[in-house]
Formats: sequence, structure tokens, C-alpha cells
Amino acid sequence: MTTLPFDDHAIAWQTIEGFDHAAYHILSVDEDARIVDLLFKFAANERIALHRHGADYRTLVLQGELRIYRPDESLKEIRPVGSYVAGRAGGEPHTEGGGDQDVIVYFTNRGIDGPVYEILDESHAVVATFGIPEFKALHAAQAARSA
Repeated sequence: MTTLPFDDHAIAWQTIEGFDHAAYHILSVDEDARIVDLLFKFAANERIALHRHGADYRTLVLQGELRIYRPDESLKEIRPVGSYVAGRAGGEPHTEGGGDQDVIVYFTNRGIDGPVYEILDESHAVVATFGIPEFKALHAAQAARSA
């Protein structure tokens, strides 16, 4: 289902080499409150890396639909535009991606005490982590590119 586009022309999307089909824009990193807020844009009809959430989170779908897939690649859930979900740390590893159009999702990660995201390989071994230090560095680099 195509939704009205979210006007993202003023957002300086960033990417990380090796993380296909995803762009991000960090809104804030609050180390004292242990909160990271960011926007993700996932490509239409594609999937991002297998991962697990290491912090409680809230999401709001701003454009398109967020599709969530189990590790066996079966579709677990579709969250349409306007969907707000509160989730807990841990849970089943999964991949995510857009439906028939790019999906833009606001993520707020809270109560961070370690990795926000664990990136997993096909055997579910951790191959990368993103926590507050990594998000602080990405946020600083993002600010430097925008200056």
C-alpha cells in the first residue's frame, strides 16, 4: 500500500558501508538519560541485516509500511504508516524492511545499558554492535558532514 510521502528533503541521510538497504539520521544521543533517537529509512522490498534489540524501544512508522521477518525469512508482521509500537529489549532476532515503497521509521531507544543493536550472522553470532559510544561517534560524524 503506497502512503503519502514523508517530506525528508531536509534530512541528511547517512549510510554505513556494508549495511545494505538502510539509511539513518541520528536525532540525539543522551548519554545521561541513556536514550538514542533516530530515523531509519529502509529500502522498498529489501531487508536489512539480521539483528536483535538490546534496549527497550518505541517506533512510529512515518512513511510506507515496516515489514518484520523472522530469522527463517518468513513474514512476522506488517506495521502500516502511523503504527506506534513499544518493545522490550531482547526478543527474537529479525530483519526488517520496506513494503512497496521506502519505509521511514522513528526509533527511540531507552534505558540503554550495553548494545542498542546486535548485528548477527546467519548462525546468530554477533558480528557487530551499536551502543551509545558508536552512536555518539556516528552523530559527531553526521554533524561534521552537515557543517
